[in-house]
Amino acid sequence: MYQLLSHNDLDGVGCGILAKLAFQDKVKIRYNSISSLDREIEFFLENDHQNTFLFITDLSPNETNEQHLNDYYQATGNVQLLDHHKTALHFNHYEWGRVLIEDEQGLLTSATSLFYQYLVTQGLLEKTEALTEFVELVRQYDTWEWEKNGNFQAQRLNALFFLVSIDEFEEKMLDRLKTSEHFNFDEFEKKILSMEEDKIERYIRRKKRELVQTNLGDFYAGVVYAESYLSELGNELGNDNVHLDYIAMINMGSKKMSLRTIHDHIDVSSIAAAFGGGGHQKAAGCSLTEEAYKQFVLATFHIEPIPEDAKRNRYNLKGSASGTFYKNQHDELFILYSKDEIDWVIEKDKSPLAHTFTSFHEAEWFLKRNFQAWLVRDDVFVNYLMQEATKARHQ
Repeated sequence: MYQLLSHNDLDGVGCGILAKLAFQDKVKIRYNSISSLDREIEFFLENDHQNTFLFITDLSPNETNEQHLNDYYQATGNVQLLDHHKTALHFNHYEWGRVLIEDEQGLLTSATSLFYQYLVTQGLLEKTEALTEFVELVRQYDTWEWEKNGNFQAQRLNALFFLVSIDEFEEKMLDRLKTSEHFNFDEFEKKILSMEEDKIERYIRRKKRELVQTNLGDFYAGVVYAESYLSELGNELGNDNVHLDYIAMINMGSKKMSLRTIHDHIDVSSIAAAFGGGGHQKAAGCSLTEEAYKQFVLATFHIEPIPEDAKRNRYNLKGSASGTFYKNQHDELFILYSKDEIDWVIEKDKSPLAHTFTSFHEAEWFLKRNFQAWLVRDDVFVNYLMQEATKARHQ
């Protein structure tokens, strides 16, 4: 007999689907949150017979269970942990642990891709085109390579995962992977996914208006309350606010916090680890501990959301050498312009800041981080110019 303990997201459930294909009715599967895994491990070690082979995928146990699992392995040889998170790398010290962040081809791994490789290599599962395509969609979504590759099928697979129950998703995928030569969505799924994409777009548009900016130690973070579409939302907010180091999404109902960054030099897994969580470099999460609550909720509650940059301007445009106009919540006016086609200057209420910049993007990055300013609409820009022209005529 086999037992699989896996994560309750797409990557974790992808492992469960592979296990059912490989072992059919000889495997018992339990999907867990990060916090519930250790309870499941304790229950398994106390109640299961020693002839049960235990797989743990996409999650890692605490130190106590780490030792207990090693004792179980020494006694039976029946443990295999497969993970791809940096915080789990120390499990490679054990014979029963395999943690790999990047494969031999330089591709980021997922738990599903690692488990697929393991099952095929061990002769427990036959490799097929449909299975390989499914595993690759899961891998690209979990590592966010889908965005770089423009692979929206991966994003749609995750959307479908959240539209139905885990049981229904498993049933659909198992039937498809057993009978189809290639992995595709059926017509009904395409229709509901199209409706879901419209819903996601509306949700993200609303949340953009609720984002607040705060300085936390060495980082500038955007904080928003959100309970749905966290990956899509975090990515969109990050791309719209490149001056922010990362986005923190607070789910007050579940008392959890998800972190996302679009920057290669920021590691949000280390930030999450400070609050007992973990994850990947660009996507991580943790429980909303008392300290996290103080920093991300209590300290930011009074901050007003950042207005979005004007979207449909014809005159007040970014990068204009003659000047681009911004303002902030203190009604301070900023003009960003090129002094000599080399240096860029920021004027605050008509007084230049001492520091100059080598590019428009560098200047705007500084302006947004330090003054929380936004690009004003054309009507505000034109009104300002008319006021200045009137003053000049009366002088």
